[in-house]
Amino acid sequence: MAEILRDELIGDPEGLGYPVSDQGAADLINSLTTGRTRNRASMTGDEIAQQAVSTAYDALSDGSVANTADVKSHWLAFCARASVDPFANANEQLVISIFGSGSQTVLNLQAARLEPISRATELGLGFVHARDVGYARN
Repeated sequence: MAEILRDELIGDPEGLGYPVSDQGAADLINSLTTGRTRNRASMTGDEIAQQAVSTAYDALSDGSVANTADVKSHWLAFCARASVDPFANANEQLVISIFGSGSQTVLNLQAARLEPISRATELGLGFVHARDVGYARN
């Protein structure tokens, strides 16, 4: 860990601009606001349901879509699942078939299936403490 952390702090390959203070550098390497993301392995049905635009969902029951009862029941069954692979092609295609490929619901889900991560997580370091930074710098 110390060698990876030392190389990161000295080389700063991502140009984060690590502060001189050990605590400042630890705070930055642990920050979830540096724009790093990773694919989520799974989402709950509730997390998926929360991404649906309410007007689009409501439209599923007003007869504006062919076989609306089937479409709405498919959506509700999908959202009732305890765990969903947000990158599985079948799951993506189901949502697209219900809401449309360019819909806000699809865009919301594409964003929600990513999670912010720290540079420390990206490097496989876990949580970095100020004392870790101090040790790596010496």
